[in-house]
Amino acid sequence: MAPADDLDAVFRALAHPVRRRLLDLLKGGALSTGDLAAAFPEYSRFAIMQHLGVLEEARLVIPAKEGRAVLNHLNAAPLREVYERWAGTFEGHWAEALVALKRGLERSDEDKAAARSRRAKTKGGPRA
Repeated sequence: MAPADDLDAVFRALAHPVRRRLLDLLKGGALSTGDLAAAFPEYSRFAIMQHLGVLEEARLVIPAKEGRAVLNHLNAAPLREVYERWAGTFEGHWAEALVALKRGLERSDEDKAAARSRRAKTKGGPRA
């Protein structure tokens, strides 16, 4: 489990839509800073580098110098830590609640079917 400061950095990094888009681009594999900057013509290369710096501080991006280029690699481990800390803890609760709801609805359907069957028997039975 990551310390709270590490998770805070991840949430801070994910808070900006440009940084989320950068991570989406990196899902397909490592890209150079230039390639990433080209995907955002409305932003300067410097602005993209600042966003990459925030992602790097959160350990979501790992830069690796290859020749003259810097390749940025996605590191999904911090996202997994966030999932385990936040989503994973609620997962069991919601799964239990959904199973209980399903059973309640199925029971309700069975009760309705039984009631229809009883009504059909009383309507179609012998009359005195």
